[in-house]
Amino acid sequence: MKPQAAANEVFKLPPPLFDARCKACWFTAGVVLLVVCSFWTLDLKWAQFLSWSALSKMGRFVGELLQPDLSAPFLHKLLWATLETLAMSALGTLLAMVLGLALALPASKAFDGDPARWRGVTRLLLNALRSVPELVWAALLLIAAGLGPFAGTLALALHTSGVLGRLFAEAIENASSGPGFALRTRGVGESRIFLYATLPQILPQLVSYSLYRWENNIRAAAVLGVVGAGGLGQMLAYHLGLFQMAQTSSVLLAMLALVALVDGLSFASRRLLAR
Repeated sequence: MKPQAAANEVFKLPPPLFDARCKACWFTAGVVLLVVCSFWTLDLKWAQFLSWSALSKMGRFVGELLQPDLSAPFLHKLLWATLETLAMSALGTLLAMVLGLALALPASKAFDGDPARWRGVTRLLLNALRSVPELVWAALLLIAAGLGPFAGTLALALHTSGVLGRLFAEAIENASSGPGFALRTRGVGESRIFLYATLPQILPQLVSYSLYRWENNIRAAAVLGVVGAGGLGQMLAYHLGLFQMAQTSSVLLAMLALVALVDGLSFASRRLLAR
């Protein structure tokens, strides 16, 4: 066999673009067709959106947002609402990490011979938890817990548990089975195998997923304030409803500062774990 032919046998060349065998080309064409059909079925009024009247109103709205309220009494009230939102999001994410990891263990197949008897039922429960939006969870929990941050914290924890549980389960299944197999052949229990073989592999992923969901939960906690869960969301709904744009701008800046804080913590933790 010629060297070129042997190389082609070992390394199969991809088909050329726009070839009938190019699956990626057909997939891309299908996505483009779907996007075009979506634009065609929607009643998009581009002329009205780009009209001078609409642009001037949006410009006036943005101009009012660029003048935040920095008075001492309002900033004092904003500080407490910011701390409340931070506490809601942090506690909700922490509860979700614990519950998500507890559900991820039966929802994953750790090795080839693992029977994983509860995998289907647990994954169905995770789907149910994350399918229900935070606002619906908050509305249900407000009936039992009443107005305030407690219901919002539980709503964030339940929804985020479904998200993190699925991500944690995928990380467990994608971890290398070699270290666990070596310990399993020596008669080590499954709990110790997870702690000493699987967890060290997936810990950076777990931390990264959790910090990202914490950042999302800050925004979600702000939204939950609309239904009376407290924090920045309650202030945002109040001042935006009264068209008090200066106060609304200050609330938005506080939310931006919280997201930047969590993003910095996420970057620092990844650098620390990578060492």
